[in-house]
Amino acid sequence: MTTFVGLLRGINVSGQKSIRMVDLRNSLAALGFANVRSYLQSGNLVFDASRGEPRKLASAIKARIAVDFRHEVEVFVLPAKGFGLVASSNPLLPRRGADEKLFHATFLFQPVAKADFQKLKLPARPGEQVVLNGQVVLLHCPHGYGRTKLNNTFFEKALKVIATSRNWRTILALQALCTQQ
Repeated sequence: MTTFVGLLRGINVSGQKSIRMVDLRNSLAALGFANVRSYLQSGNLVFDASRGEPRKLASAIKARIAVDFRHEVEVFVLPAKGFGLVASSNPLLPRRGADEKLFHATFLFQPVAKADFQKLKLPARPGEQVVLNGQVVLLHCPHGYGRTKLNNTFFEKALKVIATSRNWRTILALQALCTQQ
């Protein structure tokens, strides 16, 4: 069995696309996934699967949500090992004393060429930092994520890809869930 992280885009936000996590865990278990766990109520999942390519797993989860909950939800899946690399190799985090609420990760559902990313005209405020790490945009928002223009919507429009963002506390919590059995 391999452990995977699944990130659902836009569920349980302002009463939209409501899905209870216990129901979602049961739905994934019905797909044959084991040890399904969730973090918070916003579509953060960790599960074990006997085999599967992340895009195929994401498609299966998306289809199951459409049937079970009648919601069209985009799903991003990556192996726990890859997720751990995101969590452990953020070059924007200082070695000590990082205020985790100032760091975020935006997961891009399609790869983006580094050259295309570098051409972006980033609407960064003073002190804000952005790094593309594979299919993940790492952010440091010292003024708060609610005040930055470097948000999920910006990256979706600028890069023409679907994306979902998580704060760094959620990243660390999911990483911890990956090691729990």
